[in-house]
Amino acid sequence: MVSPLLANVALDGIEDIHTSIRYADDMVVILKPLDDADKILKEIQEFLAVRGLKVSERKTKLLLATDGFDFLGWHFKVQANGKFRCVPSEDNYKTFRKKVKDIVNCSNYGARVKATKLAPLVRGWRNYHRYCKMDGSRFSLWRINNRAFKTFNKEKKLNRYTATELIKKAFPAVPYSENRHVNVKGNKSPYDGDLVYWSQRNSKLYDNHTSKCLKRQDHSCGHCGLKLTSEERVHLHHIDGNHSNWKPKNLIAVHESCHKYIHMGKAGKA
Repeated sequence: MVSPLLANVALDGIEDIHTSIRYADDMVVILKPLDDADKILKEIQEFLAVRGLKVSERKTKLLLATDGFDFLGWHFKVQANGKFRCVPSEDNYKTFRKKVKDIVNCSNYGARVKATKLAPLVRGWRNYHRYCKMDGSRFSLWRINNRAFKTFNKEKKLNRYTATELIKKAFPAVPYSENRHVNVKGNKSPYDGDLVYWSQRNSKLYDNHTSKCLKRQDHSCGHCGLKLTSEERVHLHHIDGNHSNWKPKNLIAVHESCHKYIHMGKAGKA
């Protein structure tokens, strides 16, 4: 946690040199055909030299967007038709697949334990890549899913139905929306006190019912009335307790802590 924070402090202002995207000390500079790459690189080197830093020659590359490049576990590419495409990078996918295989093939665990261990791993990976193209047999995890099912189905205590239910638990579905990520404005910070900006931005990161509730509630919690910011997750609460009732009047967006408080109150009354 300290290293990215220090990198942000040291590199603050480097994005003013040229159009770029940066996360801590990882950076992609976006060039147009008439831009002078050598001049821009020299300015960046001078910026870093003042701070006792230098550009990593091993990691610095000049690439065509049509050839594609990896950044933060994603592979970005501009296709021949001009469409921008993003998928999990090869290294990221291989690392994830190995972790899944290690759990599925572990003889120390039964299928139920494997499903419990796989669920947070798969959910986390899918959430991280939820703004990528995640269909197809590879990134939809169809092959890994099928392999896990065959392993689960071999257990004597399980039948085809129970094995299928465990697979659903082990590989939880996460909706994805390609290229819908909302960038943070360069001068904005979660600690700048601009609750309106952050609540409106974060509401764009949610889909379907939650997004509609946030807009209807003016990006405020339906329980406490405070603005919904990035400091806490947003939960969707069913007013009548019936999770099959998805009518708009029965749904409100609330803070995660408010959601727990609501259900604690109901449990106390019961």
